[in-house]
Amino acid sequence: MDKSFGETLKNLRTEKNLSQQQLANKMFVNRSSIANWENGRRIPDMVIISRLAGILGVDVTDLIGPGNIVKDLPEVIIVDDEPLLLKGAIHILSEVIPNTNITGFSRASEAVEFSRLNRVDIAFVDIEMGKTSGLELCHTLTQINPLTNVIFLTSYPDYAIRAWDTQASGFIVKPLHTEDVTAELLKLRHPVGGL
Repeated sequence: MDKSFGETLKNLRTEKNLSQQQLANKMFVNRSSIANWENGRRIPDMVIISRLAGILGVDVTDLIGPGNIVKDLPEVIIVDDEPLLLKGAIHILSEVIPNTNITGFSRASEAVEFSRLNRVDIAFVDIEMGKTSGLELCHTLTQINPLTNVIFLTSYPDYAIRAWDTQASGFIVKPLHTEDVTAELLKLRHPVGGL
């Protein structure tokens, strides 16, 4: 991919009358990710490009040009089946760890697909997501990459004991607060460069 990807993305976003923040909200990413994609500093992976194409109402090939995908910042994902909580959590994570690529998922399957294609450094995972167990998702993510730091999120502190039976790095009771995120980042099992 080359700089034309960013220009194409910006043109399509503008045609849809979306600000960078509005597109970021629809994508469950932070606004700086959109800005970085548009100015050519970073290129999203194919999972994210597919999501962008769907939101912008275009074919994936309309966004892709020749070249390679470049990644240089730590990858952080957050998985929560409640879009409002997901949006708020992305905002908080962007404040606490600004020099990262933060991507949100409302479905565990999307997070797993993303993790298979990308090195995920930190995964914030809701423990209870409808039919999907965050405990199972933790197991899957750490099977894909044993160096993924999983931090559980839940409204139910009773899950803490079961959560510690996994390979998780930490546990935060919702709602998410900056000081809780900061404290958990200091206890990561696998250090992440750039944090």
